[in-house]
Amino acid sequence: MSTGSETFYDVIRRHGISRRSFLAFCGLTATSLGLGPAFAPRIAQAMETKPRIPVIWLHGLECTCCTESFIRSAHPLVKDVVLSMISLDYDDTIMAAAGHQAEEILDEIRQTHKGNYILAVEGNPPLKDGGIHCLPGGRPFVDRLKEMASDSQAVIAWGSCASWGCVQAAKPNPTQATPVDKVVTDKPVIKVPGCPPIAEVMTAVVTYILTFERLPELDRHGRPKMFYSQRIHDKCYRRPHFDAGQFVEEWDDEGARKGYCLYKVGCKGPTTYNACSTVRWNEGVSFPIQSGHGCIGCSEKDFWDNGPFYSRLSTVQPFPIEGNADAIGGTVAAVAGGAVVAHAAASVVKHAADKRDMKNERQAQADKTNG
Repeated sequence: MSTGSETFYDVIRRHGISRRSFLAFCGLTATSLGLGPAFAPRIAQAMETKPRIPVIWLHGLECTCCTESFIRSAHPLVKDVVLSMISLDYDDTIMAAAGHQAEEILDEIRQTHKGNYILAVEGNPPLKDGGIHCLPGGRPFVDRLKEMASDSQAVIAWGSCASWGCVQAAKPNPTQATPVDKVVTDKPVIKVPGCPPIAEVMTAVVTYILTFERLPELDRHGRPKMFYSQRIHDKCYRRPHFDAGQFVEEWDDEGARKGYCLYKVGCKGPTTYNACSTVRWNEGVSFPIQSGHGCIGCSEKDFWDNGPFYSRLSTVQPFPIEGNADAIGGTVAAVAGGAVVAHAAASVVKHAADKRDMKNERQAQADKTNG
């Protein structure tokens, strides 16, 4: 257990981290939040002066991939400092305590930090048969979730399991697995979907709350806009091939070798909102599309039930008339071509008009001189 009064800076100094490395971390964090380097001093000040945020991390029906992703974040300095940064007081997957000792921590946090701690939830509660399909500590998880949420300041739903239900809630959903926000209705719930979410996205959300003492701006689904406001398709490096109508027709064909768009082989990037194509994975090295596999839309609601992973989408916004990928390239090329021709024609007309005006001006000047 941490004292709760230590700051993040106190912890990293104890770990032997230099001031220069700390400031570099603040700069990287500001960038990852999309705030720019000017906000780095504010992040530094917050981490130097504000007590760490107590965080309780509960596990319902899930596979632990969110925790595995979180502890591999690249932008924070070192893994143990990341955990110290948020005062992670309870996570039964990585904590040393077990049994009654671990349960006592939950009760202590509720009493000493009532209304001030963050409840992070990985996985979801099954509601069927009174919740008996998930019994951590011998109690239905849904009961523990409601109890800990009641005294928290906010809830973070890590991953698609907590945000949407994911595979546990896929049809026919035999345990009645339910998203966190359908159970916790009296507290703000921040959804950070993905299977798992990107590590840097997870740490950035917590850093934002610590720095600005408020929740990040959320979209209508409850997701942080800073990471879920754009489709993967919008920033995908294969987007030019999509616009040109150049597609992979089948795995390992010539188009695949040339890095063409993966839309025809099922890529869900055009309908998936996430930061994969910008933040990327494994310290920013790559993301599924870059490795040659289409996006499966794991951060979207009901992605397990939205058809086979390798079947292409029937429609893609913002092209409302397209029925298949074969027409996309021709449609976009025609529009682009028309725009180019129109621009060229306008340029010619403008050039001719300018030339005529210049000629008239010179003639008028000559007439004035002769007169």
